[in-house]
Amino acid sequence: MLQSGHVAKRQPGSKSSKGVISLQAKLGATVRLWRNRLGITQEELAWRSDLHRTYIADIERGGRNITLRSIEQLALALEVSVHSLLASAESEGNSAAAKKGRKAAAKAMGEVLLVEDNAADVDLALRAFKRAKFVNPVKVVRDGAEALDYLLGTGQFGSRGPMALPQLVLLDLLLPKVSGLEVLRRMKENALTRSVPVVVLSGSHQDENIIECGRLGAENYIIKPLSFDSFCKVTTRLSLRWALLNKGAPGSPGTG
Repeated sequence: MLQSGHVAKRQPGSKSSKGVISLQAKLGATVRLWRNRLGITQEELAWRSDLHRTYIADIERGGRNITLRSIEQLALALEVSVHSLLASAESEGNSAAAKKGRKAAAKAMGEVLLVEDNAADVDLALRAFKRAKFVNPVKVVRDGAEALDYLLGTGQFGSRGPMALPQLVLLDLLLPKVSGLEVLRRMKENALTRSVPVVVLSGSHQDENIIECGRLGAENYIIKPLSFDSFCKVTTRLSLRWALLNKGAPGSPGTG
């Protein structure tokens, strides 16, 4: 399993050249709000979340990027769900410049490839991301053959090129044309795609293929339907780049 990525410092309450208050500042203010509601100190929050006190202080002043792993730890410590913690971030303006800046930030984030043939499950997954204001690009493909073509830049995606890899693949196991298990096997056998993290989507904890997926190199699995909380829970150790829109801001993950 990959470890959480490094965090980058930013000046408190900083704004970009477009006047957009940083995501770090918004999330920091949200953490401080929930902490005050509980009536606990930064020291107690640090103890509850197993994070360093200075790290908590940096988060609250908007001076740290926050990894998904830290988000989950903080949500547990603050006695709220990951979704509630993220959804309570305050909107910091709706100017045209702010909207443009948020869209630019989202485009800079890593893409998530969702490989799922069930339209209802695709809709539920995209709705879960939208409710959480998660705006990383989400590309949806409907079968295993299409997934491999997209990853390798072949077939209908020949003009795309093989180097623009997603930062994460959410892979259903029951796929037409090429099974999810075979997609995973080919990904891990190919030097180009071997390092792309894969989270398997399964209909049951009892699916015997889950064990085989772990042997082949899958990072984790999620029992469908996918929720944003379950997504965060199984990806906390991955070095994922992600973005969140302000509460009420326009935009949602697309289907590519």
